[in-house]
Amino acid sequence: MARKIVITSGKGGVGKTTVCCNLAVQLARQGYRVIVCDLDFGLNNADVVLGVENRALYDILDAVEGRCRPKQALVSHPRYPTLHVLSSNRVLERYVSPQAIRLILDSLAPQFDYILIDSPAGIEDGFHRAASCAEEALLVTTPHISALRDADRVAGILKSYKFSAVGLVVNQIRRERRRSGMLTPDEISTALRVPLVGIVTEEDKIFRENVVTRSRAFRALAESCVNLSHAAKRRLK
Repeated sequence: MARKIVITSGKGGVGKTTVCCNLAVQLARQGYRVIVCDLDFGLNNADVVLGVENRALYDILDAVEGRCRPKQALVSHPRYPTLHVLSSNRVLERYVSPQAIRLILDSLAPQFDYILIDSPAGIEDGFHRAASCAEEALLVTTPHISALRDADRVAGILKSYKFSAVGLVVNQIRRERRRSGMLTPDEISTALRVPLVGIVTEEDKIFRENVVTRSRAFRALAESCVNLSHAAKRRLK
């Protein structure tokens, strides 16, 4: 049965989708069966980051509305056969209930090891729709004061979901640490009261549309993710 993990952030532009897709690649390279579920309706780009945007015949809305079976909406990655993408829809105005999404993911869960849910940034309805479909969470931030302030708001809201495990990923740490007054990853973890499970530095050369398959940071994050429910498991207090 798949572990459903929502990857979220308080602020846009902190690398949430990049973290989600790179983590998925590393898990697939270890042989895990992985789905990247893009729930950022209207601004979806996980399929672009993973290079499969031209392969999708259906999206998750097609599955919700019965135009295809859930498995038909999955796009297999050409390089990593155990990695699949469940694209979202570019239609912003159509309401999609959390219950409908949860039914789709629950039907796929027995056939996979991980379902990584790429959540919209912020704390609006899209965030709650994504969070309500998950059992665990990864919060992505950078050391920017604005990103940390928004991440703190999200961390507080995550408490109400009673996730079995929550982890923190600090992105762009090397570049940001050159600026005075930036907190260390451990200090950020303490401030947000979320256990640190991953650090991504500038040296990894992670770009929004470039999945780096040999990144040390994401290999380490994948290992932390595998062990999250054991080594880093705790609820937000």
